[in-house]
Amino acid sequence: MNVPIITVPQANPGAGYLALKPEIDAAVARALASGWYILGAEGRAFEAEFAAWTGTTCAVGCANGTDALALALRGLGIGPGQAVATVSHTAVATVAAIEMAGATPVLIDIDPLHYTMDPGELMAVLAHPPKGLPRISAIIVVHLYGQPADLESIQAMAAHFGIPVIEDCSQAHGAMIGERRVGGLTEVSCFSLYPTKNLGALGDGGVLATHDAALADRLGALRQYGWKTHYISDFVGVNSRLDEIQAAILRVKLSHLDAQNARRRAIAARYDAALGESGLAPARREGTTHVFHQYVLRHPERDAFQARLRASGIATGIHYPVPVHLQPAYRGRVAMGPSSCGATALAAGEVVSLPMYPQLEDAQVEQVCAALAD
Repeated sequence: MNVPIITVPQANPGAGYLALKPEIDAAVARALASGWYILGAEGRAFEAEFAAWTGTTCAVGCANGTDALALALRGLGIGPGQAVATVSHTAVATVAAIEMAGATPVLIDIDPLHYTMDPGELMAVLAHPPKGLPRISAIIVVHLYGQPADLESIQAMAAHFGIPVIEDCSQAHGAMIGERRVGGLTEVSCFSLYPTKNLGALGDGGVLATHDAALADRLGALRQYGWKTHYISDFVGVNSRLDEIQAAILRVKLSHLDAQNARRRAIAARYDAALGESGLAPARREGTTHVFHQYVLRHPERDAFQARLRASGIATGIHYPVPVHLQPAYRGRVAMGPSSCGATALAAGEVVSLPMYPQLEDAQVEQVCAALAD
C-alpha cells in the first residue's frame, strides 16, 4: 500500500522558528545571559508590549492558556457555588478551566455559520437557567478559528444580568471588531500562547489582558501563590508563571504578528477563490477582521474530502472532532442550553481545517488551491 507523502502540513510551528531564527536565537541568548529566568525583565517587557498591542492597560503572563482562564475567573471572584456559560465547540481547555476554578460550566450552542456562541440561546439560558444549577455568574465567550464572536450582543445581555464577560482569545490574536482588537473589549481576556497559535511560544505560555489595574495586580499575585510580598501569601494562589526565555521569544514574535496575520488572510483569500461558487468557503462576520488561526470549511463527506487532499500530499485537521459535552469526561454531567448543543454536534461531524500558517510557500498554497479546484 502506497502512503502519500505529505508535502503541505496542516500546521508547522518549526517553520515559524526558522523564519525568525536569528532574532529568536539572539533573544534566547539575551535571556540566558541575564541570569534571571522567572518573572524578570523579559516578562515585564512582554507584558507591557502585549498590553499596548491589545490596547489594554495591563497584561499578566502565566504558564498556559488554560491557567489564564482559570486565573481570570478567580480574579473576578468566580468559583464554587457559581456557574459559567460558555460553548461546547471549543478546545476542552475552556471548560476544564471553569472546573479548575471550582465553578460549574453551562454549555451554549453555536451559531452554525460562524461557530461561535449563539446569542439567542445564551439569552434563553440567562433568562431561564437549567434547574438545579448555581447562579450563572460569568460568561466566557470564545473567538474561534480567528473570527470574533458576536460580542456586542453578548455584552448587552451580560450587562442586563449584571455579570462579567471573559474573552477567550486563544485562537484570535489580532482579530478585530470594528477598529478594536479583541482582548481589550471586556473585563478581562485570556490568550493561549501554545506553539501553533497566531502568537505562539516555543513551549507553553499564556497571558491575560485587562483595563483594570487592580484586577491585574490581583492576577499577578494569584499566578504566584497569592504573593504580593515575597514568600507571604495574602490569599490562596497557584504556580503559573511565564518563564523569561519564552517571554523573550514572544517579544520577537509579537513584533511580526500583524504581518503574519496579513499573510494568513492572503492565503485565505486564495483558498476562497479556489473554492469558487461551491459554497464551502467559511463565512466572515460583518464588521470584523478574521485572522485565520484556522481556515475551516464544512463538507458533508469529510472523510472522502480529506482522503482526496491527502492523496495530493495535503494534510488537514479537525477542530474539533468531538464536542466537549460528548467527550467521556463530560458526557451526561454538564448542563446545556435548550438545544442540547445540536448545531455543535452537527458541525463537529463536518468541519475540516486546511493548511494554514504564515510560512506556507506560494507553491504549497497553489498545490492546495489546485486540489480544491479539482
